[in-house]
Amino acid sequence: MLPSWFNRWNEENPTNVYGPAILIGALGGAVFLAIMVVVFGQPAATSSLQTGPRGQGMSVTEFNSDLATPDPDIELVYENEPYVPDGSEALAKDIYQNVQVLGDLTEDNFDRLMGAMTEWIAPEEGCAYCHGDGDVETYGEDALYTKVVARRMIQMTQNINENWSGHVNANKEVGVTCFTCHRGQHVPSEIWFNIVPVNEASAGWSANQNRATVLSQSTSLPSDALEKYLLGYETIGVHDYESRVANEPGDPLIQNAERTYSLMNYFSNSLGRNCVLCHNTRAFYDAEQVTPQWGTASLGIGMVQEMNNDYLVPLQDVYPETRLGPVHGDAPKAACKTCHKGYQQPLQGTNVIKDWPELATTGAPVYE
Repeated sequence: MLPSWFNRWNEENPTNVYGPAILIGALGGAVFLAIMVVVFGQPAATSSLQTGPRGQGMSVTEFNSDLATPDPDIELVYENEPYVPDGSEALAKDIYQNVQVLGDLTEDNFDRLMGAMTEWIAPEEGCAYCHGDGDVETYGEDALYTKVVARRMIQMTQNINENWSGHVNANKEVGVTCFTCHRGQHVPSEIWFNIVPVNEASAGWSANQNRATVLSQSTSLPSDALEKYLLGYETIGVHDYESRVANEPGDPLIQNAERTYSLMNYFSNSLGRNCVLCHNTRAFYDAEQVTPQWGTASLGIGMVQEMNNDYLVPLQDVYPETRLGPVHGDAPKAACKTCHKGYQQPLQGTNVIKDWPELATTGAPVYE
């Protein structure tokens, strides 16, 4: 019944019964493992996102188990189909006072959107968060800063959806709403303030480096990269690729290179991806060898710069002191992680705009 080699080995080694047992056990275990993989699938299976031409090895690999794990906030996405107007409905601006935006919506769609905003931003306080505890007759007053800010944020959201579709909808229709950033909180997570020390000039360059901060992703890289590149419009770049090259006025210095690395590190953590999502590893510096995602990211930089400079920073005088930055008293600002929160696409590409055409354009919403 047993193989001849097994019997022969036992005859030659009458006191050692472990050798063949271990061998047979190992072979049996390997067969069992192979059967389990066939039946239940590869537990460490991966999927790849191709980022360059075929045959170049340009791809981003991720475990299927990670891909199958949804962003828990997706369950909180608020859906409510709009009412398709027939032209006979009363408009919000004719019913309510001081409706500076969204006034051309029908009363039903206006109320529907206001209800959604309370779920997105202040689910516990409801309407009172922006309108106070007075009667409905007082809702037209701008007594609370939250209402003034909310009005401007509606305009910002409409602008993003209308003018930055190349970034927001790069792969498919996704859109943004208040929930994209707020996720049921008054203040979105991952906002940022300027934290450069007030005595930076006396301390020198080291005052901006070798300080583990949130903005430098707890590294020794410069902590003012977001301020320089996502608020200011400084050129993102590194120093000369050759050594001992005389710098001309305007050429990137070593500090700019380190700021760039700091910004790239922030990008990577914001999207949960590494450098190869946007760059070709053989030529990080060459704009002709980047991936399509590089273009999407470049649009995102421009979008965030506009958000900060045209919408967020101008609200500084509207906010109470408790909402301003701890070092410079500056307004809260946005960056990639404010929306993405560790995912390549916010809410993993969930279409959040489909029920809210009122936020998709500064013009008349299109109802279908």
